[in-house]
Amino acid sequence: MDISVGSCAITTEIPITVTSHYVTILTGDATLPDHCVTGQYGEVFAFLSGRLCLDLTTTLQVRHRDRPIETLNVPDDVRGWIEQAGLAGGVRVDEAGLDRIRELREAIHRLGRAALSSATPDPADVALVNGAAARPSMIPCLIDGAVRRRGDLDQVLSTIARDAIDLFAGPYAARIRECAHPDCSRLYLDASHAGRRRWCGMAACGNRSKSAAYRQRRHAGTE
Repeated sequence: MDISVGSCAITTEIPITVTSHYVTILTGDATLPDHCVTGQYGEVFAFLSGRLCLDLTTTLQVRHRDRPIETLNVPDDVRGWIEQAGLAGGVRVDEAGLDRIRELREAIHRLGRAALSSATPDPADVALVNGAAARPSMIPCLIDGAVRRRGDLDQVLSTIARDAIDLFAGPYAARIRECAHPDCSRLYLDASHAGRRRWCGMAACGNRSKSAAYRQRRHAGTE
């Protein structure tokens, strides 16, 4: 299957299906699947981006600062993120695996930035995502009436990469946004009806931005 992203073609021999079970609905857009997997706050990780692949990119926080905050520092951090993301528990990760997921994360982030600015994606980033997606993805299992997924790190990376392909080559690529809060650099999927959502989430960045604007207006009114 050949899928075009900008002027680059993403080629995979594995059929790509819509990964609806990873779409987080934060705004009630009826045109998107309504099954929520992410959207909760973890102890370290926040899943607010609306897509699995974009959630991974936020594990490097405040990217616009001189010193971004890395949250995937050791293999245990990767295991924690995989579990909190709802993918699987107990996935084995070593130092090489830590490097691999961070490499995939950065390639996806650069592709997201390219989509955000309607720029041509870097062929090296496209090739890296394609390579990860070419491996088998995680295996869904029916356990006690619920879906559970099993797999190793290769399968986790494949699942993330396939979600990225589905997003960047699909109709929602034009809905990728960057949070407007000055202390946040999160990329997210704008699932609002009008497509004018400004913040990654109202509970944090949206409320803080509105509170700051209110204080500024109050201050201006007293001068």
